[in-house]
Amino acid sequence: MRLLMLGGSGFVGRAIVNEALSRDWDVTLLHRGNRRPPSGATVLQGDRTAPDGLAALGAGAWDLVVDTWSARPSAVRDAADALAKRADRYVYISSGSVYADPVDHKAAESGVLLDGSPDDGDVPYPQAKRGGELAVTGAFGEERSLLLRAGLILGPGEDVGRLTWWLDRIARGGPVLAPGPRDLPLQYIDTRDLAVWALEAAVRGLSGPYNLVSRPGHATMGELLEACVAATGSDAELRWTDPERIAAAGIAPWTELPIWAPPGELHEFLYGAETSKAFADGLRCRPVAETVADTWAWLKELGGVSPQRPDRPVLGLSPEAESAALRG
Repeated sequence: MRLLMLGGSGFVGRAIVNEALSRDWDVTLLHRGNRRPPSGATVLQGDRTAPDGLAALGAGAWDLVVDTWSARPSAVRDAADALAKRADRYVYISSGSVYADPVDHKAAESGVLLDGSPDDGDVPYPQAKRGGELAVTGAFGEERSLLLRAGLILGPGEDVGRLTWWLDRIARGGPVLAPGPRDLPLQYIDTRDLAVWALEAAVRGLSGPYNLVSRPGHATMGELLEACVAATGSDAELRWTDPERIAAAGIAPWTELPIWAPPGELHEFLYGAETSKAFADGLRCRPVAETVADTWAWLKELGGVSPQRPDRPVLGLSPEAESAALRG
Protein backbone atom coordinates (compact mmCIF):
# COMPACT_ATOMS: atom_id res chain seq x y z
CA MET A 1 0.00 0.00 0.00
CA ARG A 2 1.15 3.51 -0.83
CA LEU A 3 0.18 5.83 2.03
CA LEU A 4 0.35 9.60 2.00
CA MET A 5 0.20 10.94 5.55
CA LEU A 6 -0.54 14.63 5.85
CA GLY A 7 1.37 15.44 8.99
CA GLY A 8 2.57 12.30 10.71
CA SER A 9 5.08 13.60 13.23
CA GLY A 10 2.59 14.21 16.05
CA PHE A 11 0.41 12.09 18.31
CA VAL A 12 -2.21 10.34 16.17
CA GLY A 13 -0.41 10.83 12.88
CA ARG A 14 2.76 9.26 14.22
CA ALA A 15 0.84 6.23 15.49
CA ILE A 16 -0.68 5.76 12.04
CA VAL A 17 2.69 6.10 10.32
CA ASN A 18 4.31 3.65 12.74
CA GLU A 19 1.53 1.13 12.12
CA ALA A 20 1.82 1.51 8.35
CA LEU A 21 5.60 1.07 8.46
CA SER A 22 5.19 -2.06 10.59
CA ARG A 23 3.15 -3.47 7.70
CA ASP A 24 5.94 -2.66 5.21
CA TRP A 25 3.83 -0.06 3.45
CA ASP A 26 5.37 2.62 1.26
CA VAL A 27 4.80 5.72 3.42
CA THR A 28 5.19 9.35 2.39
CA LEU A 29 4.85 12.21 4.88
CA LEU A 30 4.04 15.80 4.05
CA HIS A 31 4.77 17.93 7.10
CA ARG A 32 6.07 21.31 8.14
CA GLY A 33 9.29 20.08 9.68
CA ASN A 34 8.57 21.28 13.21
CA ARG A 35 9.20 17.83 14.71
CA ARG A 36 11.37 14.90 13.78
CA PRO A 37 9.32 12.45 11.68
CA PRO A 38 9.41 8.67 12.13
CA SER A 39 12.30 6.98 10.34
CA GLY A 40 11.56 4.73 7.40
CA ALA A 41 9.21 7.06 5.53
CA THR A 42 9.78 9.36 2.58
CA VAL A 43 9.61 12.87 3.99
CA LEU A 44 8.37 15.86 1.99
CA GLN A 45 8.38 19.27 3.61
CA GLY A 46 5.54 21.69 3.02
CA ASP A 47 3.18 23.98 4.91
CA ARG A 48 -0.32 23.22 3.68
CA THR A 49 -1.55 26.64 4.80
CA ALA A 50 0.87 28.39 2.43
CA PRO A 51 -0.12 29.21 -1.18
CA ASP A 52 2.29 26.59 -2.55
CA GLY A 53 2.16 24.31 0.47
CA LEU A 54 1.29 21.18 -1.53
CA ALA A 55 3.92 21.67 -4.23
CA ALA A 56 6.24 19.10 -2.65
CA LEU A 57 3.74 16.36 -3.56
CA GLY A 58 4.63 16.83 -7.20
CA ALA A 59 2.78 14.36 -9.42
CA GLY A 60 2.78 11.52 -6.89
CA ALA A 61 -0.08 9.03 -6.59
CA TRP A 62 -1.19 7.00 -3.59
CA ASP A 63 -3.62 4.28 -2.59
CA LEU A 64 -4.56 6.07 0.60
CA VAL A 65 -4.39 9.52 2.16
CA VAL A 66 -4.75 9.99 5.92
CA ASP A 67 -5.34 13.46 7.36
CA THR A 68 -5.58 14.52 11.02
CA TRP A 69 -5.92 18.28 10.42
CA SER A 70 -7.97 20.14 13.04
CA ALA A 71 -7.61 23.79 12.10
CA ARG A 72 -9.04 25.73 9.15
CA PRO A 73 -11.18 23.45 6.92
CA SER A 74 -10.00 25.22 3.79
CA ALA A 75 -6.64 23.47 4.22
CA VAL A 76 -8.40 20.08 4.09
CA ARG A 77 -10.40 21.27 1.07
CA ASP A 78 -7.26 22.26 -0.82
CA ALA A 79 -5.51 18.96 -0.09
CA ALA A 80 -8.53 16.83 -0.95
CA ASP A 81 -9.16 18.73 -4.18
CA ALA A 82 -5.51 18.36 -5.20
CA LEU A 83 -5.49 14.62 -4.48
CA ALA A 84 -8.94 13.57 -5.69
CA LYS A 85 -7.54 12.15 -8.97
CA ARG A 86 -4.25 10.95 -7.50
CA ALA A 87 -5.41 8.85 -4.55
CA ASP A 88 -7.95 6.08 -4.21
CA ARG A 89 -9.26 6.81 -0.72
CA TYR A 90 -9.13 9.58 1.88
CA VAL A 91 -9.31 8.88 5.64
CA TYR A 92 -10.05 11.91 7.76
CA ILE A 93 -9.56 11.74 11.53
CA SER A 94 -12.56 13.75 12.68
CA SER A 95 -14.21 14.04 16.09
CA GLY A 96 -17.37 13.25 17.99
CA SER A 97 -17.57 17.02 18.50
CA VAL A 98 -19.19 17.33 15.07
CA TYR A 99 -22.57 16.29 16.53
CA ALA A 100 -24.97 19.10 17.39
CA ASP A 101 -25.89 19.69 21.01
CA PRO A 102 -27.81 18.06 22.61
CA VAL A 103 -26.30 14.89 21.17
CA ASP A 104 -28.67 12.01 20.53
CA HIS A 105 -26.28 9.13 21.15
CA LYS A 106 -28.94 6.58 20.20
CA ALA A 107 -28.84 7.96 16.66
CA ALA A 108 -25.15 7.00 16.46
CA GLU A 109 -23.54 8.12 13.20
CA SER A 110 -26.93 9.37 11.91
CA GLY A 111 -27.16 12.07 14.57
CA VAL A 112 -27.71 15.74 13.80
CA LEU A 113 -24.46 17.45 12.80
CA LEU A 114 -23.13 20.94 13.30
CA ASP A 115 -23.16 23.42 10.47
CA GLY A 116 -19.82 23.74 8.77
CA SER A 117 -18.18 24.64 5.50
CA PRO A 118 -15.11 23.36 3.65
CA ASP A 119 -14.37 26.97 2.77
CA ASP A 120 -14.08 28.17 6.37
CA GLY A 121 -10.91 29.70 7.70
CA ASP A 122 -10.25 29.90 11.43
CA VAL A 123 -13.26 28.47 13.25
CA PRO A 124 -13.70 26.64 16.58
CA TYR A 125 -12.54 23.02 16.75
CA PRO A 126 -15.98 21.35 16.31
CA GLN A 127 -16.82 23.42 13.24
CA ALA A 128 -13.30 22.89 11.89
CA LYS A 129 -13.71 19.14 12.05
CA ARG A 130 -17.15 19.27 10.46
CA GLY A 131 -15.83 21.50 7.70
CA GLY A 132 -13.00 19.05 7.16
CA GLU A 133 -15.47 16.20 6.75
CA LEU A 134 -17.37 18.15 4.13
CA ALA A 135 -14.15 18.99 2.32
CA VAL A 136 -13.20 15.31 2.06
CA THR A 137 -16.58 14.06 0.92
CA GLY A 138 -16.87 16.97 -1.50
CA ALA A 139 -13.68 15.95 -3.28
CA PHE A 140 -13.69 12.16 -2.89
CA GLY A 141 -17.41 11.42 -2.64
CA GLU A 142 -19.04 9.29 0.01
CA GLU A 143 -17.74 5.98 -1.35
CA ARG A 144 -14.06 6.95 -1.23
CA SER A 145 -14.16 8.82 2.10
CA LEU A 146 -13.76 7.36 5.58
CA LEU A 147 -14.58 9.73 8.45
CA LEU A 148 -13.36 8.60 11.86
CA ARG A 149 -15.20 10.47 14.61
CA ALA A 150 -12.88 9.83 17.50
CA GLY A 151 -13.60 10.61 21.11
CA LEU A 152 -10.97 11.00 23.82
CA ILE A 153 -7.64 9.69 22.48
CA LEU A 154 -4.98 8.46 24.90
CA GLY A 155 -1.73 6.54 24.70
CA PRO A 156 1.98 6.97 23.99
CA GLY A 157 2.76 10.15 22.10
CA GLU A 158 0.00 12.21 23.72
CA ASP A 159 0.80 15.91 23.45
CA VAL A 160 -2.40 17.40 24.87
CA GLY A 161 -1.74 16.76 28.57
CA ARG A 162 -4.57 14.54 29.74
CA LEU A 163 -3.27 11.12 30.76
CA THR A 164 0.25 12.52 30.83
CA TRP A 165 -0.78 15.09 33.44
CA TRP A 166 -2.22 12.39 35.69
CA LEU A 167 0.91 10.27 35.33
CA ASP A 168 3.15 13.22 36.16
CA ARG A 169 1.02 14.18 39.15
CA ILE A 170 0.74 10.67 40.56
CA ALA A 171 4.45 10.02 40.04
CA ARG A 172 5.16 12.91 42.45
CA GLY A 173 3.34 10.94 45.14
CA GLY A 174 1.57 12.10 48.28
CA PRO A 175 -2.16 12.78 48.66
CA VAL A 176 -3.82 13.14 45.26
CA LEU A 177 -7.21 14.73 44.66
CA ALA A 178 -9.03 11.88 42.89
CA PRO A 179 -12.33 13.07 41.38
CA GLY A 180 -15.20 10.72 42.02
CA PRO A 181 -17.21 8.75 41.88
CA ARG A 182 -14.61 6.03 41.68
CA ASP A 183 -16.79 3.90 39.39
CA LEU A 184 -17.44 6.77 36.94
CA PRO A 185 -17.39 5.17 33.45
CA LEU A 186 -14.97 6.43 30.80
CA GLN A 187 -14.88 6.03 27.04
CA TYR A 188 -11.73 6.61 24.99
CA ILE A 189 -9.48 5.00 22.40
CA ASP A 190 -5.79 4.19 22.51
CA THR A 191 -4.10 5.94 19.58
CA ARG A 192 -2.54 2.63 18.49
CA ASP A 193 -5.94 0.92 18.36
CA LEU A 194 -7.21 3.84 16.30
CA ALA A 195 -4.28 3.44 13.91
CA VAL A 196 -4.78 -0.31 13.47
CA TRP A 197 -8.48 0.02 12.77
CA ALA A 198 -8.10 3.01 10.45
CA LEU A 199 -5.64 1.23 8.18
CA GLU A 200 -7.49 -2.08 8.19
CA ALA A 201 -10.78 -0.34 7.44
CA ALA A 202 -9.21 1.54 4.55
CA VAL A 203 -7.77 -1.67 3.07
CA ARG A 204 -11.20 -3.28 3.31
CA GLY A 205 -12.74 -0.35 1.47
CA LEU A 206 -14.99 0.82 4.30
CA SER A 207 -16.47 4.28 3.88
CA GLY A 208 -18.66 6.83 5.58
CA PRO A 209 -18.64 7.99 9.21
CA TYR A 210 -17.68 5.86 12.20
CA ASN A 211 -17.74 6.73 15.88
CA LEU A 212 -14.29 5.43 16.74
CA VAL A 213 -13.95 5.04 20.48
CA SER A 214 -14.31 2.27 23.05
CA ARG A 215 -17.64 1.15 24.36
CA PRO A 216 -18.96 3.32 27.22
CA GLY A 217 -17.47 2.11 30.48
CA HIS A 218 -14.41 0.46 28.90
CA ALA A 219 -12.69 1.73 32.05
CA THR A 220 -13.62 3.72 35.13
CA MET A 221 -11.97 6.74 36.68
CA GLY A 222 -10.85 4.48 39.51
CA GLU A 223 -9.28 1.94 37.18
CA LEU A 224 -7.48 4.69 35.27
CA LEU A 225 -5.95 6.38 38.31
CA GLU A 226 -5.14 3.10 40.04
CA ALA A 227 -3.34 2.04 36.86
CA CYS A 228 -1.34 5.27 37.05
CA VAL A 229 -0.29 4.44 40.63
CA ALA A 230 0.71 0.92 39.60
CA ALA A 231 2.62 2.04 36.50
CA THR A 232 4.61 4.78 38.25
CA GLY A 233 5.25 2.77 41.41
CA SER A 234 4.72 5.92 43.47
CA ASP A 235 3.45 6.26 47.02
CA ALA A 236 0.50 8.37 45.82
CA GLU A 237 -2.61 8.18 47.98
CA LEU A 238 -5.79 8.65 45.95
CA ARG A 239 -8.19 10.80 47.97
CA TRP A 240 -11.55 10.17 46.33
CA THR A 241 -13.60 13.35 46.39
CA ASP A 242 -17.28 13.93 45.61
CA PRO A 243 -18.15 16.06 42.55
CA GLU A 244 -20.07 18.49 44.75
CA ARG A 245 -16.99 19.23 46.84
CA ILE A 246 -14.89 19.70 43.72
CA ALA A 247 -17.44 22.14 42.31
CA ALA A 248 -17.55 24.04 45.62
CA ALA A 249 -13.78 24.46 45.42
CA GLY A 250 -14.16 26.11 42.01
CA ILE A 251 -12.20 23.40 40.20
CA ALA A 252 -13.13 22.96 36.55
CA PRO A 253 -13.77 19.47 35.16
CA TRP A 254 -12.00 18.33 31.99
CA THR A 255 -9.44 21.16 32.03
CA GLU A 256 -8.14 21.39 35.62
CA LEU A 257 -8.89 17.71 36.20
CA PRO A 258 -8.16 16.23 32.77
CA ILE A 259 -10.34 13.36 31.51
CA TRP A 260 -12.80 13.76 34.39
CA ALA A 261 -16.33 15.06 34.01
CA PRO A 262 -18.90 14.70 36.80
CA PRO A 263 -22.09 12.73 36.23
CA GLY A 264 -24.48 14.80 34.17
CA GLU A 265 -24.75 16.50 30.81
CA LEU A 266 -21.02 16.97 30.13
CA HIS A 267 -20.22 13.40 31.09
CA GLU A 268 -23.00 12.07 28.88
CA PHE A 269 -21.74 14.15 25.95
CA LEU A 270 -18.14 12.98 26.36
CA TYR A 271 -18.62 9.37 27.33
CA GLY A 272 -21.91 8.14 25.90
CA ALA A 273 -21.16 7.61 22.21
CA GLU A 274 -22.75 4.66 20.41
CA THR A 275 -19.94 2.60 18.84
CA SER A 276 -21.62 -0.61 17.72
CA LYS A 277 -20.86 0.10 14.05
CA ALA A 278 -17.09 0.25 14.57
CA PHE A 279 -17.06 -2.83 16.78
CA ALA A 280 -19.12 -4.76 14.24
CA ASP A 281 -16.41 -3.86 11.73
CA GLY A 282 -13.56 -5.11 13.86
CA LEU A 283 -12.58 -2.41 16.37
CA ARG A 284 -10.67 -3.80 19.35
CA CYS A 285 -9.59 -1.77 22.38
CA ARG A 286 -6.78 -2.79 24.70
CA PRO A 287 -7.11 -2.70 28.53
CA VAL A 288 -6.61 0.60 30.32
CA ALA A 289 -3.66 -0.77 32.31
CA GLU A 290 -1.76 -1.39 29.07
CA THR A 291 -2.44 2.10 27.75
CA VAL A 292 -1.35 3.68 31.03
CA ALA A 293 1.79 1.55 31.46
CA ASP A 294 2.94 2.12 27.88
CA THR A 295 2.33 5.86 28.14
CA TRP A 296 4.41 6.01 31.32
CA ALA A 297 7.21 4.01 29.68
CA TRP A 298 7.20 6.45 26.77
CA LEU A 299 7.29 9.44 29.12
CA LYS A 300 10.29 7.98 30.93
CA GLU A 301 12.07 7.65 27.60
CA LEU A 302 11.57 11.40 27.19
CA GLY A 303 13.10 12.06 30.58
CA GLY A 304 9.73 12.58 32.23
CA VAL A 305 8.98 15.78 30.33
CA SER A 306 5.52 15.73 28.79
CA PRO A 307 5.29 17.27 25.31
CA GLN A 308 2.73 20.00 24.81
CA ARG A 309 1.04 21.08 21.60
CA PRO A 310 1.50 24.83 21.18
CA ASP A 311 -2.05 25.27 19.86
CA ARG A 312 -3.72 23.70 22.91
CA PRO A 313 -4.06 25.14 26.43
CA VAL A 314 -2.00 23.68 29.25
CA LEU A 315 -4.20 21.41 31.36
CA GLY A 316 -4.08 20.41 35.00
CA LEU A 317 -4.66 21.52 38.55
CA SER A 318 -2.11 23.69 40.35
CA PRO A 319 -0.53 22.24 43.50
CA GLU A 320 -1.95 25.15 45.49
CA ALA A 321 -5.52 24.51 44.31
CA GLU A 322 -5.18 20.80 44.96
CA SER A 323 -3.87 21.34 48.47
CA ALA A 324 -6.65 23.79 49.27
CA ALA A 325 -9.30 21.36 48.01
CA LEU A 326 -7.83 18.50 50.03
CA ARG A 327 -7.79 20.64 53.19
CA GLY A 328 -11.35 21.79 52.57
